[in-house]
Amino acid sequence: MNSQGSTARARLIRQRPAALAAELALRGAGVHPLLSRLYASRGLRDPAELGLKLDDLLRPHALLNCERAAVLLADAIAAGSRLLIVADYDCDGATACAVGLQALRAMGARVDYIVPDRFTLGYGLSPALVEQCRALEPDLIITVDNGIASVEGVAAARRHGIATLITDHHLPGDQLPDAACIVNPNQPGCRFESKAIAGVGVMFYVMLALRAELRRRGHYRKPGGTPGDMPGSAAGGPNLSELLPLVALGTVADVVPLDRNNRILVSEGLARIRSGRMPPGIRALFAAAGRDPRRATTMDIGFGLAPRLNAAGRLTDMSIGIETLIHTDEAGALELARRLDQLNAERRAIQASMSEQAAAMLPEMIDAGSTTVTLFDPAWHQGVVGILAGRIKDQMNRPAFIFAPGESGELRGSGRSIAGLHLRDCLDLVSKAAPGLLHRFGGHAAAAGATLAADRLEEFRHLFDAIATRLIDPAALQREIVTDGPLEASYLTPACAQLLEAEVWGQGFSPPIFSDRCRVLSQRLVAGKHTRLQLEVAGCSMEAIRFNWVEAAPAHIEAAFRLSVNEYNGLARAQLVIEAWEDAAL
Repeated sequence: MNSQGSTARARLIRQRPAALAAELALRGAGVHPLLSRLYASRGLRDPAELGLKLDDLLRPHALLNCERAAVLLADAIAAGSRLLIVADYDCDGATACAVGLQALRAMGARVDYIVPDRFTLGYGLSPALVEQCRALEPDLIITVDNGIASVEGVAAARRHGIATLITDHHLPGDQLPDAACIVNPNQPGCRFESKAIAGVGVMFYVMLALRAELRRRGHYRKPGGTPGDMPGSAAGGPNLSELLPLVALGTVADVVPLDRNNRILVSEGLARIRSGRMPPGIRALFAAAGRDPRRATTMDIGFGLAPRLNAAGRLTDMSIGIETLIHTDEAGALELARRLDQLNAERRAIQASMSEQAAAMLPEMIDAGSTTVTLFDPAWHQGVVGILAGRIKDQMNRPAFIFAPGESGELRGSGRSIAGLHLRDCLDLVSKAAPGLLHRFGGHAAAAGATLAADRLEEFRHLFDAIATRLIDPAALQREIVTDGPLEASYLTPACAQLLEAEVWGQGFSPPIFSDRCRVLSQRLVAGKHTRLQLEVAGCSMEAIRFNWVEAAPAHIEAAFRLSVNEYNGLARAQLVIEAWEDAAL
């Protein structure tokens, strides 16, 4: 594809800038030529950055208060204190809870967990949830993937004599909870380099620090000390690397940017899954999703496992998901995973209905020329609003907030943002511009949640749009697909597709999308909703498919595509999965 063609079509398909010097340095270090090109265009400059082994992880002592949390937990274990994990009801929270439960129990702790009912209690450690926690008589509450905004909840726990350890990764507000200890890379004063670490990653780090503290105290040399019951446990304590499949699942599912530290966690987790070293619950989720763990990818996790686990938190009780993850029996885990699969099917049906209703509302939003999209329907399900917000954000290339009815006349909404608008910061400005408008809000750059009174929805809609309009560069609203340019004919093979699938791709380290000018040789509809094509590209005849697309392609197209493997009757063929195309007629 020449530069003139790329410029002419930049509004939709744009090629990434080349980074030739970095590419040559990577190739010189022995990296595959295609991977060198892809890595370099994603900001890698030094071959040393490619190391994705556990020894390359950032150390726990760099995470503010991580070692302090370890001392707190070690003291609690020594005293026989009751610990209670307060989980979140999404995949990150569920995996963080599972990591904490398994590691703490293996290190001799008395620990249980509780998950707030999203429909009655909402997110985080609230005073109402503290009242439920009291029935379990905890000495220490440990939050995972939540708590940094739970100022009132932590205060309520203190009044009842319950200490609190916060482990979270969300951005803090103006006031921090008065907890016994806070571990959060985004809190003031924390110099931990991986600000994008997920909640499950934070909990994993705390468990690493706890094991080190117990070793320092000689816990595993004492007559009463126990090496734990996790696979690989030894005299030095449990083998926490066996929890990395859970860490990989939560990290990918939470769509956090895959900086080097997160890529290490995901890469090591995937390596264990592919080799069969995974908890029964992870294996059961692969089976329920119809995915092969021996060839596990981040796509399998993000689009196969995570939706099934999240379905429990969206529609009913995430305890089902947590029990699946911590189950030690293969048959029992599979039974729970099948229940999650049924819930996911229900979620998809609800989502389809909501999407149809939203589609009818969108033309009015387009005509209004809004920078953002804010939608509400009294029949919508609050457990699915986040998914719908993400779909509309992708479709419209606009920040989107979707609301559904909550309790006591409140509306509960979930938002998703585009690059160029930090959603949580935008909500902070909304809150400051109209004190009392938002009852609660929180989140991070790409996703956030908010609660408000039903009679103030229009006020929120206009204020959110006005502030977002002020913050967003208009160019960011132009939809485009950034690609890695043409793919040479020698790479249009199943082997190359498998090479790419084996790498760790995700948010902030995007999976490869290529683009080239193609001649359409034939096309037909399959299953009434997908378009299958035969294309001439780079001098080769290639099979291609565009999912959920029924409009005919012109004779010549500029296509943005992923390279994949289509296996049928034992035969593997390379195919192009088309993300978008433009008319490329001469």
